Amino acid sequence: MKKILVFCVLLVMFASCTQLSSEYKRTKQENDSLKLHILKNEAEMNELLSTLNAVEEDIQSIRITEDLLMIQQDSELSDTRRAQLKKNMNQISEALKKNRQKLAELQEKLNASSINFSALQKTIDRLTKEMNEKSELIVVLRTEIDKKEVQLENLTLQIEELHADVRELEGVNSSQSDLIVEQDQVLNTVYYCFGTKKELKEQNILTGGGLFSKSKMMQGDFNYDYFQTIDKRKVTSIPLYSSKAAIKTNHPSGSYQFVKDADGKLVLEIVYSSLFWSLSHYLVIEVR
Repeated sequence: MKKILVFCVLLVMFASCTQLSSEYKRTKQENDSLKLHILKNEAEMNELLSTLNAVEEDIQSIRITEDLLMIQQDSELSDTRRAQLKKNMNQISEALKKNRQKLAELQEKLNASSINFSALQKTIDRLTKEMNEKSELIVVLRTEIDKKEVQLENLTLQIEELHADVRELEGVNSSQSDLIVEQDQVLNTVYYCFGTKKELKEQNILTGGGLFSKSKMMQGDFNYDYFQTIDKRKVTSIPLYSSKAAIKTNHPSGSYQFVKDADGKLVLEIVYSSLFWSLSHYLVIEVR
């Protein structure tokens, strides 16, 4: 009887141990499965956060470049600066394109993941919105630069036209200046000659006992080459190389005088040039 009782106790203990062993295995399997699930979620989260951090860094870089763009855009646009602006905008556009692709891939991974992380979804939405706004800003900046280039081209054309007008005016002014100089030279050109009475008659400058006059000179057949051409503003003294002289043309008294040089020869000194030449631009002097 005792043997039977011992056998029953052993049988119950064996059954109990077997049941505990089965429960242990099941629990261990569930624990291992949970660990794998946690590791998988952790790996997925690390991958998502790594991508998100990379996008955040790129966005920060874009913000810095954007601030530089705005500073340069407000200042005067030289050719070099305009080219640099375009280069920077192209770099930003390319960076925005790459990061939009990264965020799209991140959104797909988040959707496919078993993780329900609302904060991560909000961050993705915020960055997506910010990049869309920056893309719109780049479009606006490109438009403004294009407008400024058109304005610059128009201004360049206007400047070229103004330069052409200035050159034309300079040509006109030069021609007018030349004409003024020529007219001034003509107005201040006078003529004189001196010689003995015989010499002057031989040149048909003096005829008979009458006096030479401008009107008679213009009508007479006298030798023009006998006269010396001078500028009345520059020549105020005429050496006569003679001890006696008399002016035969009409010139106001008091506007000139005769003086003697070191050799005792006469020199005609024109004291008041404008007055002296006011009645005639021709001077004839008879010397003896």
